Amino acid sequence: MKSIGDPAAGTSSGRAKLTLLFPDQDRIVYQPLRDETVHDLGLDALCASVTREEKEQTILLQVLRHLSPSPEAALFRRDVFEDLLAHPQIREKLMKLLEHVRFLNDYGAVRRQPENGASGLWDLLHRLDELRDYTETVQAIGECLADQELKSEGLRRLREGIGRIWRDSGFEGLRQDIAALKADTNSLKSITVGINLNERLEAVSAGLISVNSKPFTRSGLLRHFTESLSRSDSIRPDTEWKGDMNWHPAGSWVTNLTQGIDELTHTSLRMRNPLIAMTLASVPDGSGTRDLPRTMDAALGGLVSGLVRKLRETLNRHAAVSIGEIAGLIPELLFCIRWAEYTEKRMQEGWLFSPAEPRDAENGAPVMAAREFYNMKLIGAEPPDRVVRNSLIFDADHRVYLLTGANRGGKTTLTQAVGQLFILAQAGLRVPAESFVFTPADAVFTHFPADEDKTLDLGRLGEECRRFREQFLQSTPGSVLLLNETFSTTSFEEGYYIARDAVRAMLKKGCRAIYNTHMHKLAANLEEINRDAGEGRAFSLVVRSEGGSRSFRAEVAPPEGSSYARDIAEKYGVTYEKLTEGS
Repeated sequence: MKSIGDPAAGTSSGRAKLTLLFPDQDRIVYQPLRDETVHDLGLDALCASVTREEKEQTILLQVLRHLSPSPEAALFRRDVFEDLLAHPQIREKLMKLLEHVRFLNDYGAVRRQPENGASGLWDLLHRLDELRDYTETVQAIGECLADQELKSEGLRRLREGIGRIWRDSGFEGLRQDIAALKADTNSLKSITVGINLNERLEAVSAGLISVNSKPFTRSGLLRHFTESLSRSDSIRPDTEWKGDMNWHPAGSWVTNLTQGIDELTHTSLRMRNPLIAMTLASVPDGSGTRDLPRTMDAALGGLVSGLVRKLRETLNRHAAVSIGEIAGLIPELLFCIRWAEYTEKRMQEGWLFSPAEPRDAENGAPVMAAREFYNMKLIGAEPPDRVVRNSLIFDADHRVYLLTGANRGGKTTLTQAVGQLFILAQAGLRVPAESFVFTPADAVFTHFPADEDKTLDLGRLGEECRRFREQFLQSTPGSVLLLNETFSTTSFEEGYYIARDAVRAMLKKGCRAIYNTHMHKLAANLEEINRDAGEGRAFSLVVRSEGGSRSFRAEVAPPEGSSYARDIAEKYGVTYEKLTEGS
C-alpha cells in the first residue's frame, strides 16, 4: 500500500490514481510540515482528540502534514469532506467495504505468489474465494456511490474509477468464471486413494483411484467389522466401497502422500490387520497430525491436477485485478471519516465550525480573512459559549503583526490558532471559525521556544538565530511564519535589535507573519520599521486587558506597555502605596 503523500502520479497501467485528497499529483506539489511545526501547533494532540487509535492518529497526522499552495487542491479536499459530512450513511458503508478490501490486501492469498509458480489445491480454492469477495466488494462500492447526489469532484471520480476497474479488469467475466469453478469445486466431496503396504504395514506407494462428487458413507462390506472396533481405535465408520473404482498411479507427489499416510496410520490406527487400511481414520486431538492437509496439499494438487490447472489459469487471466489500487484509498477515506465524525459531534455540542474558502492571491499578495476564530485546544477545556473568539486579516497592506500583551493573556493561543486554521483548511476540513477566506500557504513555519537539550551546543540565543535564519531562507511570499517570544533569551536591548532586523526582513519578503513578543518597544517603533518596508506594513496587535483581567481579545492598537503591569500590580497590591499603607 502506498503511503500518504506518495508523489506517484498514477498506477502501473498509466491510469489516473484513485485519490480523495491528492489530486493532479503530476503538477501539484505537496510539501510536508516540519516536525517542530507539528508539535508547536499541537497537531498531534488534535489527532489524539479525534481518534484513540494510534495507527489512525498517524494517518490523520500524515495528511495534515502535507500541504499544497494550490487553491484547487484545498477546494478538491474540502468538497470531498463536505460530501462525507453531509452523507453519514455513505461514510459508514464505504468504511466497512474498504476495511474488507484492506484485509484482503494485507493478509489475503490473492496477492501472494506461490513458490516455484505452483499452487496447492487448498491455496487455489482460498484465493478463488477471496477474488469472489473482492469482486462483490467492488460492486458494492459502486452501488453505494451510484444513487447519491455527490457534489465533490473527488467522489465523482471515485465512482467513475470503480466503474473503470470493473470494466477494465474483466470483473463480469471473472464472476462467471468463479461461478463455474465453484460449481466444480463444490462438487468435489472426496478422493479415493489406493495404498500399498510393506510387510511392516508401512505405506510405500499410492495412486489415485477416483475423484468423487459424493462423500464416503458406511458400506455393507465393512460395516460389521468397523462397528466391532472400540471407540478408542478412532475408526470413522462412514465410508462406502463402490466397487467401480479405477487405479491411476500418481507421479512425484507419491512421496509426500505416503509420508502423510504413514504418519496417519502409525499415530491413529494402531493397525493389526491390513483390512483396516481400507477405511479412513479420524485424527485424534493432540496427535500432532492436525497439519495433515498441509502435508498432503501438494499431493492432492497432483491428484486433481486438471482442476488445479484450470483454477490457476483463471487466476492468471485476472492477475491485473488490483486490490492495492482500491486499498490505497483507505487511509484517505479514514482521514475524512474520522474528522467528519469528530466535527459532527463537536457541532452538536455547540462548537462553531465552517467550510474554508480558498482563494488565489490578490494583486500578487496572499490573503487571509478569519472571522471569530478560536484555538482547537480549547475544546473540552471550556464550554463553547465561554471561549473568546478573534478576527484577523492579512492582505497587501497587513503583512506582519507584532502581538503584545500580558503573560497568560492568550498570545500563544492566538498564534497557534492562526496556524491551525491554515493546516485544517488546506486539509479540506472545516475550521474553528465563523468564516475563513485564505490563500493557501506553501509552508507554515513556527519559531517557538526550543527544548533545553537542543540548545546545549549553541546556547539559547544561538539556537534561536540559527533556526530563524534557516526558516526565513526557506520561506517565500506565500509562507506563514509564526514566532513566539523569539530572541527573548538575551538582554532586552540585544534582543530588540535582532528582532527589529528580523521583522524588516519579513516585511521585505512579503510573507504573512505573527510575532508574539514581550518587546513592547518593538511594536511602539513601527514607524521606523515600516519606513523601508515596501508595499506591506507591520501592525501592532494587542491582547486587551480590562481592569487588570485578561480578556483574551486581540485588536489592532498601540502596545499597552507598562500600563498593563500597573493594573496587575494594583490588583494584587504590589504598588508602593499598597505596600507601605499603614506604615
